[in-house]
Amino acid sequence: MTIRAATSDDAAALSEFAGRLFRDTFEHDNTQSDMEQYVARAFGEEIQRAEIADSRRMILLSVYGGAITGYAQLLAGSAPAGLAMVTPVVELERFYVAQEWHGRGLAQRLIARAIEVALQSEAATLWLAVWERNPRAIAFYRKSGFVDVGSKPFVLGSDRQTDRVMSQLLRD
Repeated sequence: MTIRAATSDDAAALSEFAGRLFRDTFEHDNTQSDMEQYVARAFGEEIQRAEIADSRRMILLSVYGGAITGYAQLLAGSAPAGLAMVTPVVELERFYVAQEWHGRGLAQRLIARAIEVALQSEAATLWLAVWERNPRAIAFYRKSGFVDVGSKPFVLGSDRQTDRVMSQLLRD
């Protein structure tokens, strides 16, 4: 298992992987039209290529046998509106591990590497948004040192949902 930075050569594979995992994770609780609208807007190959090239982002891929098994996407920027955080901040914008790798330690390795990257960027706070109806992910983030600090809206297609905002103070 290798964890490495994504390159533009990874855009097609990441697009397929990210769209598939998003569907696998959320399609049972959402309409097909909302899912398709969001996946097309968020995970297209050219979108992935642009996100990989964005200097504010770092995309980490876990790879085994040439296949992507998980990824973490970090975005340097600002805290969600209305929530005070120690700056500078980095958002853990996306974090997914293929289901066949759940329970094998990959998620812990990947989150540790994401935290390391955030620390190297001089961030004081690492934050994320997680769907309030995803208790498994919320429990994982709590176990990884994140605390719930509020909420923010998330729009999936035409459906306005609520994400819990969780953060971890990396330095004072």
